Amino acid sequence: MLVHLAVNNYAIVDHLELELSSGMTVITGETGAGKSIMLDALALTLGDRADSGAVRPGTDKADILATFDISQIPEAQAWLDERDLNSADQQVILRRVITAEGRSRGYINGSPCPQQDLKALGEMLIDIHSQHEHQSLLKPDTHRRLLDDYTGSTDLARQVHLAAQRCKQTEQALKQASEKGNEQTSRLQLLTYQLEELESLSLQEGELEELENDQRQLANAGEIMQSCQHVINLCSENDSGSVLHALTISQQRLAAFRNSHHSLEEADGMLASAQIQIEEAVGELTRYLDHFEADPERQQQVEERLGAIYDLARKHKINPDQIPVLQQQLIDELESMQQQDADAERLAEELESYREHYRQLADELSGKRQTGATKLEEAVTREIQQLGMPGGQVKVQLNTHEAHSCLPHGRESVELLVSANPGQPAKPLAKVASGGELSRISLGIQVSTAQTSRVPTLVFDEVDVGIGGPTAEIVGNLLRQLGGHGQVLTVTHLPQVAAQGHQHLFVRKEQGKESTSTRIDNLDEDGRVHEVARMLGGIDLTDESLAHARKLLSAV
Repeated sequence: MLVHLAVNNYAIVDHLELELSSGMTVITGETGAGKSIMLDALALTLGDRADSGAVRPGTDKADILATFDISQIPEAQAWLDERDLNSADQQVILRRVITAEGRSRGYINGSPCPQQDLKALGEMLIDIHSQHEHQSLLKPDTHRRLLDDYTGSTDLARQVHLAAQRCKQTEQALKQASEKGNEQTSRLQLLTYQLEELESLSLQEGELEELENDQRQLANAGEIMQSCQHVINLCSENDSGSVLHALTISQQRLAAFRNSHHSLEEADGMLASAQIQIEEAVGELTRYLDHFEADPERQQQVEERLGAIYDLARKHKINPDQIPVLQQQLIDELESMQQQDADAERLAEELESYREHYRQLADELSGKRQTGATKLEEAVTREIQQLGMPGGQVKVQLNTHEAHSCLPHGRESVELLVSANPGQPAKPLAKVASGGELSRISLGIQVSTAQTSRVPTLVFDEVDVGIGGPTAEIVGNLLRQLGGHGQVLTVTHLPQVAAQGHQHLFVRKEQGKESTSTRIDNLDEDGRVHEVARMLGGIDLTDESLAHARKLLSAV
């Protein structure tokens, strides 16, 4: 329940403070006095958009503060607890500050918060109905929202909307994956063929280097044998001129001086060592030649194998030693494409799961709408017949769409139809209702839905426009009944409605030499008599208008 409202430097208000109570509070005043300004300021604390035009001229900022008692609103308490914003006194203070430059800041219990949080919390605290909702009744979206609010299905409808979005997003992802898969079919075939070709080559690690070495060796087999034999001959085979023969002669020549000239011992040892090494080298070359065979068949095999490797490298325009790298790249690409196919299968499974979840939610929502449609049309029909349309009837029509589609608002659209007179078929509001009838239907809907609202504070901003006479008294009675179950704030021009209030606020302009301000007075009994009399008969009060005012007030 709204218990306190403070408005500073907003529009033509310099400073305004109101203490509010439960029941029905009526707000009256002359046209242009600023009756709706208070409600506009209140709406800002509830997350409405603001601009610099809201700031009173000559000031740097507008500051609006609304205090609510949430002791009977467990949803709001839980919301605040989740965000560590709750207070010990079971009150919540919403504040909005708008600067002259157009910047806006919001606060909940003194803590800065985004505009969305003000709106989310505000929806649990207060519900504002305005005369502008008359025209919104011509929109089917409004009809659906009214029915869902009436049946308490707002959260369920939101879940359906989210489920439909999830289905749509998954459908788009699956479509993209499928289209990409179709485009990659030819690439997949090429990859498969290339990998089969590389796998059939079966190039082993180090094989290319070994083959190239073998090729060089086999191609030079004769030259290698001739060179090895020539070295052997030079070293040992030629008795007269071989290296070993020369070393033997050299050692013999030095042997005669070895004992007398010790300095020659080192040279003699080196010659002996050289002889040993030459003999070992000759042995190695001899053994190599003993096992070396020219192999034309092996040479052909090596040439063919290298030819296959080189041909495949040229085909892919790479060096032969890069073939293993290419093969791994193709394997990685193929695995990636196969993963995309797996992703498409996963998306298809997810989509079916999401569709089933949507179907369950949409079926539940449809059931509530079908049950609530009959109750809502009966309730609104009953109200409009009290409001000057004795033969009027309202029908809530549900138009079911194709079941396989995940539509964001459920399986059906909702449309309010009206028959203004007995015997006439029900037709869309835009084709049947006049301005006055639309006003009555709107009020009937708002009163009917407000009775089922869990929000404790209801605001009606001039919803009785176009209504007068005996109907106005009925409107007042209806609003007073609503006030008996919580808190109702009503801006009205009708004395019959004003007389029904538990509390009466009078809005007036106070003009100074250089500025104009709005003031609000909480009227006492005499003040109420004079204000209701003014509403009945104009500025000049008469005994008759005062007597009529007292009669209206005493009849409550």
